[in-house]
Amino acid sequence: MATSTEPPLLKDDIDTGRPDSDAPRSGWGPRLWGTLIVLCGAMFLDALDNAMVGIAVPPIQSDLGMSTASVQWVVSSYVLGFGGFLLLGGRMADLLGRRKVLLVAVAVFALASLAGGLATDGALVIAARFVMGVSAAFTAPAGLAIIMSTFPEGPQRNKAVSIYTACGAAGFSMGLIFGGLLTEIGWRWTFLLPVPVAVGVFLGALALVPRDPARGTGRRKYDVAGAVTVTLAMLLLVFTIVQAPEAGWGSAETIAGFAVAVALAALFVAVEKRTPEPLIRLGLLTNRTLVGASLAAAAILGTYMSFQFVGALYMQSLRDWSPLEMAMAFLPCGLLIATVAPRAGKLVGRFGAAWMIFAGFVAYTAAYVLFWRIGETSGYAAVILPTMLLIGIAFPFSFTGSYVQATTGVDESEQGAAAGVLQTGYQVGAAVVLAIVTATMAGGERPSAAEQLDGFHNGMYVITGISAITMVFALVSAVRGAARKRAARALAEETAGV
Repeated sequence: MATSTEPPLLKDDIDTGRPDSDAPRSGWGPRLWGTLIVLCGAMFLDALDNAMVGIAVPPIQSDLGMSTASVQWVVSSYVLGFGGFLLLGGRMADLLGRRKVLLVAVAVFALASLAGGLATDGALVIAARFVMGVSAAFTAPAGLAIIMSTFPEGPQRNKAVSIYTACGAAGFSMGLIFGGLLTEIGWRWTFLLPVPVAVGVFLGALALVPRDPARGTGRRKYDVAGAVTVTLAMLLLVFTIVQAPEAGWGSAETIAGFAVAVALAALFVAVEKRTPEPLIRLGLLTNRTLVGASLAAAAILGTYMSFQFVGALYMQSLRDWSPLEMAMAFLPCGLLIATVAPRAGKLVGRFGAAWMIFAGFVAYTAAYVLFWRIGETSGYAAVILPTMLLIGIAFPFSFTGSYVQATTGVDESEQGAAAGVLQTGYQVGAAVVLAIVTATMAGGERPSAAEQLDGFHNGMYVITGISAITMVFALVSAVRGAARKRAARALAEETAGV
């Protein structure tokens, strides 16, 4: 593959200003901004694609004659590929080079999206979505790891992550609008539009993302057994979760799926303990801040994606809103995220990542409680809009906080693996919570409006409960973290006094 002729980023690209300053004196250079924009473009692409294809599912089903059971795999196959390969993608970025992994994965994403747009069979669309999910499983941790290794820990990194979050929100918001508009023209355009965006990201990364540092000439051994076992374990886990509502949580199929996934995970741990160069250092999985951030990430995306699912069904199935009307209903949320996110980095620097996660879940919980008020004739401004606005505040607070917390203190050589663990939390959380919520909403084939509404309320009760529990744990974590900092400060002052 061709390599950029530009030199790697130098420390001079970042002006950190005074040592005691919370912000840079003169900011970042053009090349550093260009690198961040390209990486944000990859994040934007993923969010854009997810939002558009989610809206296009009904016309895909109608045009290709797919059953309800099969069309749900247009969404689920992406989740399966993404969640199943994230840990492998994160570690491969560390081992093979983050820039190389990013370039290859973006190129594959573009080709798969093109294939999905040209497909004439439902199975081909599902296969294309799976490959796109696998590609995203490599681009997401690679892109985040490049940010973490390029921008120094502290205000610089917080600012970069907050901008990264804002671009994801912008991609989601535009995806909703474009998804609504393009679906009216033809669902294929929701696959074809990301192709030129992916090409732009590829060319930008080729020119601007710094080359991977030179590696030793010695032959590196790869943990093939670890890669196979952890990928199979994650694939089976996500597949079992996605299938559980249809197969039954207590069915032999579901229980066997979970059992084999656990067995594969145990085998993976055994392999990692014995190999000299493990795929993932097991000590990384005992990092409290990383594990805590990943659990918070699971609740963030799990509750939000489930809320979006409930909200979309409520608006389109019960209220008979068009896809574009639904997109406009969610738009204030995305616009507020894009507005607040660039400022979230400074707030993380001032209050700390743990307190930002807690504040985010306070807003989430309040938002979901307010959505309990939905009825058959609820007004948008009085009932739905307040929830959208609160989520628009909660998402950048919690999202930025979890990213910063997960990678703080992690060695530069393991940033990709840490990013993979965090992203796995997001994707597995989305699959688990959505499956649980879907199960609580189950009804007859032709439910009445009242029965549909009861199902939506049941789903929202589960979403709110998970959010509230996470809020309590986030508060405990923030309080304990503050206590540890005070103790460490007191010890340092006492030592200095002696």
